[in-house]
Amino acid sequence: MKTETILALSARETASRVASGDLTARQVLEAHLEHIATTDGPIMAWQYLDPAQARAAADVLDRRGAKGPLAGVPVGVKDVIDTRDMPTGYGTKVYDGFRPPWDAAAVSLTRSADGLILGKTVSTELAMASPNKTRNPHNPAHTPGGSSSGSCAAVAAGHVPLAFGTQTSGSVIRPASYCGVTALKPSFGLINTVGIKVLCHSLDTLGVLARGIEDAAHAASVLSGYKALATLTPPARPRLAVLPGTRLEKADPASTEAVLRLKAQAEQVGAEVTLLDPPDWYDGIFDLHEAVMGWEVTNSLAPEIRDHWQDLTPVTRAMLEDQGRVTEPRYRAARERLPALRARMDDLLSRFDATLTLAAPGEAPEGTATGDPIFNRLWSVLQVPLINLPGATGPGGLPIGVQLVGARGADHRLASAALWLEQTQKALP
Repeated sequence: MKTETILALSARETASRVASGDLTARQVLEAHLEHIATTDGPIMAWQYLDPAQARAAADVLDRRGAKGPLAGVPVGVKDVIDTRDMPTGYGTKVYDGFRPPWDAAAVSLTRSADGLILGKTVSTELAMASPNKTRNPHNPAHTPGGSSSGSCAAVAAGHVPLAFGTQTSGSVIRPASYCGVTALKPSFGLINTVGIKVLCHSLDTLGVLARGIEDAAHAASVLSGYKALATLTPPARPRLAVLPGTRLEKADPASTEAVLRLKAQAEQVGAEVTLLDPPDWYDGIFDLHEAVMGWEVTNSLAPEIRDHWQDLTPVTRAMLEDQGRVTEPRYRAARERLPALRARMDDLLSRFDATLTLAAPGEAPEGTATGDPIFNRLWSVLQVPLINLPGATGPGGLPIGVQLVGARGADHRLASAALWLEQTQKALP
């Protein structure tokens, strides 16, 4: 099979062909290694990639006859997720060369499903806001976003069909919008986060980056044991909502237009669409995210703050100083308010298969700054499932996504609606 044919396969198609013997894991790997060698120069998506190590792993899969749901699928793993056979540097020189003695749960489950851990993708420092070397594949003069920059860029560039990222504020959805890839950030707690560098223990979520929603949901099914996610069922006539939200002065017109264009496309082919005004308690949730993240980040990174302060970048130090202003009473008050607000939002969101809103303020900014997570933070603290659906293009020729939101635990319903919308986009001009 030709290299370009292999590269065009979805993750599910790749696994099926490797399991049936039509392809070997080594053939799949060589196609991707060749593509990386010719395209990664200006992108710099990879923190660690050893072709010889990857070839040895692929040969092991072929010798034993890989049959798992991710058979032979190359996977990129964000460099804040532990791997026992590769360095995990958490995006900072403080841990340069560190080798954990374990695999994170998600990595172990991927290996058990016969997936091939290809390498470690670049992360911002400690999964915060200080940019690292990765550039946007659509235009290297622009940021790929953060903190899952390498994973989003690697999928966008065709280096891997699947990659893992993490989100505490907006670090899966926003860079996926900037890079033009599909992202699934599941409900908080659906995927085990053991072995991932802790930033904020009540918000950290592992997300999946892919070229389409079926691949992302399939991988999430493997990692979570939520078997229904492996088979999505698009609704016959989806019930959709549009919730632009608040703080829209921070959004470029193109981002709002992407949401309205998808709304119009959905209505054109029969979806029931409701335009929602934000509830009066909506905007206050931004402050609750700030309180929870500020207190928990400061405590989670106490060793780095205490022992390695001068080794951290100025951007990280400034962010930690800002986070450190959150007091314990403010944190406790936020934690007390959140359960009721999460329940109220679940009641609202559960009326719909998906709610459409902004994924990012606009196209990827020029330069290295990772962008503003303003339109993701509220949803992250509510712990709901999120999807970035790519498809729009901004005035500068860069991708813009639409963020799809569901109620907590409604991951299958949300992903099924996303598949319907993805198919609608492809069917319409």
